Amino acid sequence: MQRVGRHGRQPPEGGPLENGVGQEPGTPEPPPAEAPAAPRAPRARPRLVFHTQLAHGSPTGRIEGFTNVKELYAKIAEVFDISPTEILFCTLNTHKVDMQKLLGGQIGLEDFIFAHVRGETKEVEVTKTEDALGLTITDNGAGYAFIKRIKEGSIINRLQTVCVGDSIEAINDHTIVGCRHYEVARMLRELPRAQPFTLRLVQPKKAFDMIGQRTRSSKSPGEGRVATGKETLRLRTQGPAVLEEGPSPSEEEAARRVDDLLESYMGIRDSELASTMVEAAKGSPGAAQLARGLDSVLGEFAFPPEFVAEVWAAVCHPKGGQE
Repeated sequence: MQRVGRHGRQPPEGGPLENGVGQEPGTPEPPPAEAPAAPRAPRARPRLVFHTQLAHGSPTGRIEGFTNVKELYAKIAEVFDISPTEILFCTLNTHKVDMQKLLGGQIGLEDFIFAHVRGETKEVEVTKTEDALGLTITDNGAGYAFIKRIKEGSIINRLQTVCVGDSIEAINDHTIVGCRHYEVARMLRELPRAQPFTLRLVQPKKAFDMIGQRTRSSKSPGEGRVATGKETLRLRTQGPAVLEEGPSPSEEEAARRVDDLLESYMGIRDSELASTMVEAAKGSPGAAQLARGLDSVLGEFAFPPEFVAEVWAAVCHPKGGQE
């Protein structure tokens, strides 16, 4: 019996096959040519999944797929079926209003995120008897500026209704929602002395055991610290999140010094901004070049020349910067 060819035809014995290749009767057909290997699929990035709760109490949720601060808040809001605008700020690994544990520019891959949401609204009348109110302000990167520190013995410290963690919603009925913390600090500094003004504040919703200190020392070496040598997710106010190694001890120390300078000169603390300034200072041969670089970071917000000089010295000549 003759064998049927690959295409159902019966070639004559010893006759030519397709493509001009001859074959002796009874010899097996050559195997078909192998198809070219398919290109390898790009290696998928590992899924980064974080656990989260509402700070005043809730079940545990899981979030993933965010690339910046605003998306992080939106993911948390989606899990708990609330509006993202309800979230004032987040802390890491504690449900308390602890500004030492504030979520800033970096999240450790094993960190637990607690979201602090809007509680009661209150209005406070303040008379500015000194140039400085004694407030340190930061913001959540998504439109809310809030009080991070109250200086002991200051004007604000004498007002028991004003607390660390309160979000500043309006100054004299002028809403400041959407303003960055340095803009709010500038508005408060420019208010005239001896003229009363009104602050509208929103306090975070609290459980019974969440009341913390009203004041903190300005020297807080553990603040914003991420475990070194481990991967972290760095969040930015603008642009996508980046997976990177945790900061080195020297980078942590430089950022802390710059954050202290921000508080001393402008009444704000911002670990992300401090880290950005450290990177800019390392690439600047002098304070003048750093000043031009910082203009591109904050636009029209002008840093005092003496502040820029101290930042450059604190990063590039730390011993001199501490003297």
